[in-house]
Amino acid sequence: WPSAMPSTRSRPHAHARVVRRGQTGRSNRLDGDQAAACGGLHPAARGRAGKHPVDHSTADGRQNAHRPLYPCAWPSAGGRLRMKLSEIRNILREEDIQLTRSLGQNFLHDQHQLRKIVALARLDPADKILEVGPGLGPLTDPLLQAAGHVTAIEKDRRLVELLEQRFANRENFILKHADALRVVRKTEHDWSQHKLVANLPYSIASPLIIDLAWGDDRPQAMVVTLQLEVVRRLMAGPGSKDYGVLTLLTGLHYRVGEWFEIPRGSFFPEPNVDSGCIELLRRDEPLLPPAQCGAFKRIIKRGFSERRKKLMKLLKHDWPKDEVAAAFESLGLDEQIRGEKVSLDQFAEMTRLLTQTESHD
Repeated sequence: WPSAMPSTRSRPHAHARVVRRGQTGRSNRLDGDQAAACGGLHPAARGRAGKHPVDHSTADGRQNAHRPLYPCAWPSAGGRLRMKLSEIRNILREEDIQLTRSLGQNFLHDQHQLRKIVALARLDPADKILEVGPGLGPLTDPLLQAAGHVTAIEKDRRLVELLEQRFANRENFILKHADALRVVRKTEHDWSQHKLVANLPYSIASPLIIDLAWGDDRPQAMVVTLQLEVVRRLMAGPGSKDYGVLTLLTGLHYRVGEWFEIPRGSFFPEPNVDSGCIELLRRDEPLLPPAQCGAFKRIIKRGFSERRKKLMKLLKHDWPKDEVAAAFESLGLDEQIRGEKVSLDQFAEMTRLLTQTESHD
């Protein structure tokens, strides 16, 4: 099988824990995720609070063999593991797991939608997959069947324990107990040979996409389930209300492929918004060289810091007035134009013009 984790050039975050096949890390302490549950439970998942059974480590630190807690609640091992809504409900009830809003926990159970996501990812046995927020694993299993290797990152310890139990016999699977944003921001994994395929926790979706897109070793593709409004922002064009920072910072490195809507009834608990799955494909040819990307980000963030103000006036905070005016003239832009009317290509060319002036100073 391909390497379990991408190459790591710096020390992983201290709180990250990798759960490998045949290991378990149960604890009877209430961790941060469980504590958060006390104040942010999904109404549809409210129930009797309680602790689930634990496996303790041996005195020398080795882990005891994992004992199935509720084997009848899981789909049959081997072959196709299709997780239905009734099975999700049963597992959560038997394990006394109460889902939390703060972690964006909405599990996709609609088999038709899961098949569409996997089909959109265009997987083959050579593919390496990064999945963030696998939950109980309804998407994880079809990914394991279609791709060569899956690395999953799950923040909620309670779900890590169940995922390790469910996929204990899968040789092409690594489960990492960690905060995905910290993994992306605090360590330097090479994701360039991976595809991100995930039903992303909505609470971290936008920053995670931007962080991955702006990494030196960004994934070759992202096929992600998001709130529909975020999908629309990624696809937006100049002049629309959805066009903005997310559109442009992602668009510099990725182009939009196909997408489809997912109704809210496809999730448990059912969210208050509709969702969509979108395909983002890494650009073969970068729009800007790496040395100019920092200036591009400055221009975008400044240009949309006050959407109703003229772009030229905003940019004068960071560049000399005459240089900004010369760039506008070269691009044929009206001095009265706002950032929301300027295209990605025009912003890229503006970056080249302004940084060219800086390099001559």
